[in-house]
Amino acid sequence: MAISATTTITIPSGTRGQVAFNYVDTPPAGEVQRNVEQFKQDVSVEDVRGRESEFNLDHDAFQIVQDVPESKETEFVDDESIKANYYPEVEKLLLDHVPGSNRVFLFDHTIRRADPNASRKAVQSVHIDQTAYSTEKRVRTHMGEDAEKLLQGRYRIINVWRPLNKNPLESMPLGFASSATLEQEDVIPVEHRYPSGYVGQTAAIAYNPSQKWYYLSGMTGSERLLLECFDSESLKEGSGVDGGRVAHTAFEHPLTRPDAEGRESIEVRALVFGP
Repeated sequence: MAISATTTITIPSGTRGQVAFNYVDTPPAGEVQRNVEQFKQDVSVEDVRGRESEFNLDHDAFQIVQDVPESKETEFVDDESIKANYYPEVEKLLLDHVPGSNRVFLFDHTIRRADPNASRKAVQSVHIDQTAYSTEKRVRTHMGEDAEKLLQGRYRIINVWRPLNKNPLESMPLGFASSATLEQEDVIPVEHRYPSGYVGQTAAIAYNPSQKWYYLSGMTGSERLLLECFDSESLKEGSGVDGGRVAHTAFEHPLTRPDAEGRESIEVRALVFGP
């Protein structure tokens, strides 16, 4: 089934050779908001329902966990309540389902809702949340005096995504491309420049017909999608890790019913260490 996804593929000619960037807020006087262009590209997206166990983090940089117990957090409206109730569940999930993991640090989360007044809505732009640069920066920012030692071992950023809808998800499902089909030249690092002066880095994705895209139809609240943004093992020759980064985007499913419930979701971002 073909869907339409927006991919960032071009640095305009006036900035070729420069770092791709995006100002999160109003840019400084004389600066453009961003120096990358976007366009829509039709791609084929395959449903993995019934084949969930065929995909794993080392090969695809995504993994599906099913039959997750009901969360103690039920409302998902108060950040402190989410941290108190949901974060420990996510930490346990990662330790249980990421082989070799022995330490987890959750550093933030994002809730997206279809409500017109919601501060964050589904992102329809193909991207990877983190890069090697920003992952190392996260380790140094959050892990204090342990950072240097942790950077000598295996370290990853893994996002844990789930819908918050009461019924199986129909609207704006998440599409994700197997890391094994993503060429390094498809990955375009983009600086995110914040008003505070902090500079983060994500990656935009250039379209390549060799990319294989997937989604999980009718995803429910008892399922979790693990999205690996970076794995330090991917930098080592012969490690068996195929890239360790998954491109993803929300997309408009062509068979979505007109009266389908709008998507609600939460994504928790975690540093995962070990072995």
